[in-house]
Amino acid sequence: MTPVYQPLSTIKTWAEEDRPREKLMLKGKAALSDAELLGILINSGIQHYTAVDLAKMILSSVGNDLNQLAKLSIKELSKFKGIGEAGLLRLYPLWNWVAAGKNRNRSYAQSSRVQKRHIRRYDRI
Repeated sequence: MTPVYQPLSTIKTWAEEDRPREKLMLKGKAALSDAELLGILINSGIQHYTAVDLAKMILSSVGNDLNQLAKLSIKELSKFKGIGEAGLLRLYPLWNWVAAGKNRNRSYAQSSRVQKRHIRRYDRI
């Protein structure tokens, strides 16, 4: 019988206090890295890579700059292996929401309206 290959690491094999979701619940968002927070949003990995690994690759591609990450287009995001259509529909509006909130040329009320518009657009799907 040929052994079935198992990825070297999955998040399920990590100590419970090191898993991003559990860490968030136990210690709060300040205890998580940007990659861990993004990994939670990505939700699942692919063969050989955890969601956190995918997040690290994406962040690395933009020099770990969250502002640059928020500026990526759907086309650019879709080039990352492991980020399929469902992931794009979940992540893209969020990144636009973050970008709108970080735009220093807008008032809070204006950025709030933009965020709500993005959320409403994707709620219909």
